[in-house]
Amino acid sequence: MEVDSQKQPQRKQSSYLSLDENFEIQKEVYRGQQYSQIYFARLHMMRTLLYSLVPNWKSHLPVCTVLGLEEGKECIIVGTLYKHMKLKPCILDEYSKERSVTPLVKPHNFMHQDDYLVLEDESGRVKLGGTMLSPSVYVTGVVVALHGKETTAGDFFVEDVLEAGLPPQIERLLKSREDKYVVFVSGLSIGSSCSNPLQFQLLVDHITGHLGDEEEQGLAAEIVRLVIAGNSVEISRGLLNGQNLASKDQSRLSEPIKELDILLTQIAASLPLDIMPGSSDPANFSLPQQPLNRCLFPGSATYNTFRSCNNPHCFELDNIRFLGTSGQNIDDLAKYSEAENKLDILERTLRWRHLAPTAPNTLGCYPFTDRDPFLIDSCPHVYFVGNQEKYETRMLEGLEGQLVRLICIPRFCETGVAVMLNIRNLECHTLTFGTQISS
Repeated sequence: MEVDSQKQPQRKQSSYLSLDENFEIQKEVYRGQQYSQIYFARLHMMRTLLYSLVPNWKSHLPVCTVLGLEEGKECIIVGTLYKHMKLKPCILDEYSKERSVTPLVKPHNFMHQDDYLVLEDESGRVKLGGTMLSPSVYVTGVVVALHGKETTAGDFFVEDVLEAGLPPQIERLLKSREDKYVVFVSGLSIGSSCSNPLQFQLLVDHITGHLGDEEEQGLAAEIVRLVIAGNSVEISRGLLNGQNLASKDQSRLSEPIKELDILLTQIAASLPLDIMPGSSDPANFSLPQQPLNRCLFPGSATYNTFRSCNNPHCFELDNIRFLGTSGQNIDDLAKYSEAENKLDILERTLRWRHLAPTAPNTLGCYPFTDRDPFLIDSCPHVYFVGNQEKYETRMLEGLEGQLVRLICIPRFCETGVAVMLNIRNLECHTLTFGTQISS
């Protein structure tokens, strides 16, 4: 029987541009350098930006350095914040003779009511006072401009704060008014005890158009890209103990990656996909994580639709700019600050114009010497973060009309939830896959 080819839905196409070169470590050479240089590069870039914003903020006030402060004289200082935290873990405490036996009340968060902020620049540092700058919101590594004056105690009393704010955004130039979708998924954790192979297979079958009726297949044909935001596999820690592995253990080590490759091959045969490394994947630990080696994927890497990408990952689809991470930066900020939800933390990183302000203080990163790759120069239209507890989203609007879709992508192995985004209007919804049969 002949199949009518006209009734077969054709997958829509979109123009793709990778913007990951900023996160690539190619010509960098490690010569034993420390992390001070990345802080100097960050301060230099952010201070230039904040200086340009000061005339529109408080043009009547002089700008001083920390060393140039005078008691009682109002001024503006620009520098990097450092948060002194009583509960912050310290490696030296493990070797201390007088170990504290008091357990942490909240091991997932290291905030304490006695925490305070310090501002430092090249000339010195000063303790900050007042209620305008909350230690629960800010973290070490954020660069700000502060209006205030030095007190008799030698502190700087803060009266107002200027953040960099959302960066400029490229205009959304839509080539057409048709619906096109990007699917986000993270935390597949293939190889872990919570992983359900059937659940991921259902997702694969759905987005490749092998499930549902003609209407469902027509919707699947509108999916132009799949983005996998980290933690695709989970390798047993017991196997990674530094000892030589027996042959049966070697196969156990590679089994999750082989299983992932089989599933990715089915996807790559049907539509383009980006895979980002995460904290549990076989990639470098420190940010920016480099792409997973293509030799791990002998099946899917043969397709030109397969892309192994960096974490963080930045790209454009039909002139819509996407920026996202596999979650390490947001999870670390959640340990050292407080927020009602993760979306608030995403919003803060955009207003600070920095993806990972806690790197390198509490988040591992490469010791760059002449640049800070995590600075956000251009405002994305979509800002996503993977491996979160639950799905959350909202639209953020900037002072200059910037519109950003914030998305928290839940761990798929625990929730069975993927996220679909329509790049025509930046609306998004969830795809939920379950394999339990209700009685």
